[in-house]
Amino acid sequence: MKRSIDWVLIPTALAATLAITTVAAADTVQTPLASAVTVSGSSGQNQSQCGFNTGSPTQVIVVNQPTPLRFKVQSQGQPTLWITGPVERCVMADGSAGGNIEVPGVWQPGTYSVYVGNQIQGGQPYTLSIIPE
Repeated sequence: MKRSIDWVLIPTALAATLAITTVAAADTVQTPLASAVTVSGSSGQNQSQCGFNTGSPTQVIVVNQPTPLRFKVQSQGQPTLWITGPVERCVMADGSAGGNIEVPGVWQPGTYSVYVGNQIQGGQPYTLSIIPE
């Protein structure tokens, strides 16, 4: 009887692992982008070098050649945008931005992790857009 339980657990564990891997892979996009990529979520409780975020990237983007992109965050509260990779940037919304952040630039090849957070701990809703220019 014990062997049948083991055989039931193995496919279940494998299916759970594949589901987690599929979700992680869905958060990666590559350039060139055919159109804007838009992701919505909520900021988190984990303190980072650039505000409070969920501890996991909001989006991962692989830049294959120098590419002009605009990162745009719309949020309530005081959002932060932390981009790590070959170039690292931390941008915090100021009072005049009304909860919006825009970071244009030509991004060099490499893998970038993008974190949207907030200057205040807690779950503030946001929308992140990565726009090809």
